[in-house]
Amino acid sequence: MTDPLALARNSILAPVGLGDADLDRLIGALQSPAIDAADVYFQSSRLQSWVLEDGIIKDGNFHIEQGAGLRAIAGEKTGFAYSDELQFPALAQAAEAARAIAGGGREGLVHIGGMPVAQRLYEPLDPIDSLDDAAKVELLHRVDAEARRADARVTQVVTSLVAVQDTILVIADDGRMSADVRPLIRLNVNVVVEQDGRREQGHSGGGARRDLGFFIEQDRALGFAREAVRQALISLEAGVAPAGNMTVVLGPGWPGVLLHEAIGHGLEGDFNRKGTSAFAGRLGERVAAKGVTVVDDGTLAARRGSLNIDDEGTPTQSTTLIEDGILVGYMQDRLNARLMGMAPTGNGRRESYAHLPMPRMTNTYMLAGDQDPQEILASVRKGLYAANFGGGQVDITSGKFTFSASEAYLIKDGKIGRPVKGATLIGNGPDVLTRVSMIGNDLRLDEGVGTCGKDGQSVPVGVGQPTLRVDGLTVGGTST
Repeated sequence: MTDPLALARNSILAPVGLGDADLDRLIGALQSPAIDAADVYFQSSRLQSWVLEDGIIKDGNFHIEQGAGLRAIAGEKTGFAYSDELQFPALAQAAEAARAIAGGGREGLVHIGGMPVAQRLYEPLDPIDSLDDAAKVELLHRVDAEARRADARVTQVVTSLVAVQDTILVIADDGRMSADVRPLIRLNVNVVVEQDGRREQGHSGGGARRDLGFFIEQDRALGFAREAVRQALISLEAGVAPAGNMTVVLGPGWPGVLLHEAIGHGLEGDFNRKGTSAFAGRLGERVAAKGVTVVDDGTLAARRGSLNIDDEGTPTQSTTLIEDGILVGYMQDRLNARLMGMAPTGNGRRESYAHLPMPRMTNTYMLAGDQDPQEILASVRKGLYAANFGGGQVDITSGKFTFSASEAYLIKDGKIGRPVKGATLIGNGPDVLTRVSMIGNDLRLDEGVGTCGKDGQSVPVGVGQPTLRVDGLTVGGTST
């Protein structure tokens, strides 16, 4: 069985005896003349995880969760209730509560009808069953051994493997029913190295909407082990970071997390509808340097941030947000799109059935330019090359951000010099876009590890960018 709708019906509705007549009644119970929109979101999730620490399995977990969230919207007011019991009486009670919160009124009736998903970005498979447990443990042991083999200074290795099958079923107020079966895998490697009493850490990993064979192909898992060790050894050699206003070159790939945090959240529809984003009311204005084009694309095959449909049943799409420096669009869910008089963009996302959907990013990245990365480096007499980032913070209203570079190097006379640690990039999202002076031709997406937080909800996302030169960025460090 490969049809997501049939799979969702079979795994969620059939075991509890919910039929179309029951679904008709639930949607009807949410509706009234005062209600503008309503939906029911069913979810069933299976998760398995393993953790290997210093050659010993320290944790193994298998978790099943299911439930339904019911929503009724009247104007800007949303009524929401959820249940982890998928029996009709409990769901009907939740529907009545959601409708009462939003505005009350009489019940209506609709006809439930399935809608096939037009795009297939990943197979509706269960990655948990793609390798047996012994093979999963053996893979973690191989990663551990590869990290220790890479360098004698490795003193600790922690590896983890997670596989998830998330099945969703969305019923809209017009009776349209859509479903998705979402596989998701992730492997993480953390190492500690030590030399002359100094200890440093390195980490790497990746993931995709694939089965676990993805990590075995092309020795990806072993590559993550070597990369974690490489990063730790660089930190072992790193000196203190400079401080001041300087030219910064951002590497391709994961450094796009700065774009995600400092700019991406400010382009989500809810912040702009409420006027709390630094980009609110600026459609059609220049907000970035020429050549800067930023998109949010939920349709990239098998990517961590991709979805066939969002959590409201809207097919995902590629949405251009900034085109050649001009702000041209926002990311929208159904609620904010309706209130702003715009079309939904397939960005309505939620952490689980127990959470309300809101506009969220999928895979957000800047398109490539036409300059060679070596040409960009050669143009900088003195500056900083930031190849990887750790944590960061951003204020959506002001756009101000701070980001810690986990891997950075001095640039001297157009060449990458010694590594430094403790570098923090400080700036303003809208402002930093205007300071981009060179854009590389080497667009790269991250390895599939991104997780985005917003209003207490976490969802998987992707980021990316080409090599960028940014002029006049403030760097916080420990030397001048």
